[in-house]
Amino acid sequence: MLNKLVLFDIDGTLLTVGNINRQTLIDALIEVYDTEGSARQHNFAGKMDSVIIYEVLQSTGLTDKEIALGFEQVKQTYIELFRQQAKADDIILMNGIPELLASLSERDDILLGLLTGNFEGSGRHKLHLPSINHYFSFGAFADDARHRNDLPAIAVERARNITGKTFTPQEVIIIGDTEHDIRCARAIEARCIAVATGNYSSETLLEHKPDALFEDFSDTEKVIRSIVSF
Repeated sequence: MLNKLVLFDIDGTLLTVGNINRQTLIDALIEVYDTEGSARQHNFAGKMDSVIIYEVLQSTGLTDKEIALGFEQVKQTYIELFRQQAKADDIILMNGIPELLASLSERDDILLGLLTGNFEGSGRHKLHLPSINHYFSFGAFADDARHRNDLPAIAVERARNITGKTFTPQEVIIIGDTEHDIRCARAIEARCIAVATGNYSSETLLEHKPDALFEDFSDTEKVIRSIVSF
């Protein structure tokens, strides 16, 4: 019986992307706003793509109103450039991810979804290139909300639309590699599994008190036992 909703972050959790992600955003910013702002050195980890665009442009003195005027254009330009230029060689799956997703997808008690700061168009392409997109029939993305903490409720509602089941907070597990994933899980009192495969060390992640912490997901059975134990 379906009783767990498992929501994965993408970057730093499922996979890592080469410099093409940052470079295509820089190219889009220059095309639309004639500046890259602080995009070359900005920390993207755990942040919504929409928030990143505002933050890197605010550093140039542009107002939110000025940024908003070009936002949809820069979003679409970035997605198009990324889809055109990113290749399979730019994507590296994290240790254990292929085995973990294959095992989870075979279970009838778990529904897999995405909860990510990516725009759906670019995020889906990141998953398509290493052939793991098919594991995720739905998700909540940067297109859906400005704030990451709003995404869990959106994902839960989409899961209900697909399955007819309303998952309780205790049945929702958010998996990610940053403090932002832990915080958004807490926003709906969901469970959170943190993994230190991104830019955050296990020591830093522990400070934010995830329900479970892994160095990586190489031990498939151990990760699954953790998921079903909640």
